[in-house]
Amino acid sequence: MRSRPHRHLASPVRLQPMIRCALLTAAAGCVLLATSAASALAAQPYPVDFHTFDLSSGTTSGLTYSAGSLTLAASGLGTLAYTDPYAGANGDAVDGSGTYQSGTWTSDAYPVAFPFNELVSSWNAKTPTGTWVQSEVQPQLDDGHWASKWYVLGRWTYGDSDFHRTSVGGQGNADGYVSIDTFFAKDHPAVAYRLRLTLYRRAGATASPSVSRYSAVVSNLTNQKMSFPSATTMNGTTIDLGVPQYSQEIHHGEYPQYDNGGEAWCSPTSTAMVMGYWAGKFPAAGYAPSGTETSWVDPLFADPWVDHTARYVFDYHYDGAGNWPFNTAYAAERGLVSDVTQLRNLREAEPFIKAGIPLVASIAFTSNKLDGAIKSTNGHLVVIEGFTGDGSKVIVDDPASATDADVKHSYDREQFERAWIPASGGIVYVDRPPGWPTPPLQQP
Repeated sequence: MRSRPHRHLASPVRLQPMIRCALLTAAAGCVLLATSAASALAAQPYPVDFHTFDLSSGTTSGLTYSAGSLTLAASGLGTLAYTDPYAGANGDAVDGSGTYQSGTWTSDAYPVAFPFNELVSSWNAKTPTGTWVQSEVQPQLDDGHWASKWYVLGRWTYGDSDFHRTSVGGQGNADGYVSIDTFFAKDHPAVAYRLRLTLYRRAGATASPSVSRYSAVVSNLTNQKMSFPSATTMNGTTIDLGVPQYSQEIHHGEYPQYDNGGEAWCSPTSTAMVMGYWAGKFPAAGYAPSGTETSWVDPLFADPWVDHTARYVFDYHYDGAGNWPFNTAYAAERGLVSDVTQLRNLREAEPFIKAGIPLVASIAFTSNKLDGAIKSTNGHLVVIEGFTGDGSKVIVDDPASATDADVKHSYDREQFERAWIPASGGIVYVDRPPGWPTPPLQQP
């Protein structure tokens, strides 16, 4: 089973890349702000800033903005000669190489009220065959200079018949680096950033990708000071959202070209559970894949929607299905509004559960530190779907369970927070239907 080190588990002082499913703006002003904020970090819980950008603002080239979405314009398009590094991967006969037309949206500089050292972007897009989108970031460091390059945070397309969706490795320099989907500042924290979004389609094609939402969350977990367990807001009534229960373990050995089969499918299995939950509430919305869409799955395999999700979130560079924004982008392509953000404790998760929104959370823990769970993991995704009335237990659908019937667990509040917060900084996927009442993704 292949995995990657969890970013915070080994040492909360120095950020590390993370495993996803291992079952075992003025420069001077920004510099002053960073100096004062850095001294406060030692005494406060870690800071988080989530921001969704207004796509009608910023700078565009070759794009138009209409009805809440960016699409390729009729003129002024750029061109890119792209070579697909994964052409013919796993014998799929797919080659995304070729000439593409493109248009670009660039945000204004976004100043952050604290020095941050990691950033994750997420987007909601529609990518017909022959199209894809790319997310990039350029940070401003605390000494005032802007990074000398743009860092690619992902190349996304929903399908896999014409292009291989992928993260991009080998981008590190003196200012920072990218681990799968996350930018990490290197020697200096950042105090501001710009995002850049590029939409692509094959030359000669007429379809256009579209993007309706583009967000980023930044944080600084250096010298975090946390107290566990957090105080609960539960009022004595248990909430259990009744999310469908899917086990990743029953998919062991299925389609090993996608991250070695089900044993490593914690993220897509969790995403499939949330998609199934919303599909149960809105059967006609198409949130879950249809029988036609899963017809390629062996009919002997249970829960074929899990196989479908694993295939359609698979990252060909990472060689895994645990890319965070690829999982939320999959949910968005199927009609949900989806973001990656960070929460600082279960108290901040409780409003989402009360609003009927399950959360996919990224956790990790060492031997026997989460009673009732697997022995240990360097990185794992689960679904938070409820709380007991007194808040002492968090109700979790854990895909690392022997059967679907075994998936639901009640985990100790303090133990779960210790597995979630130091490990990933409270990363969650927030997937919900358009217009669904949603608590602020930026908690005060």
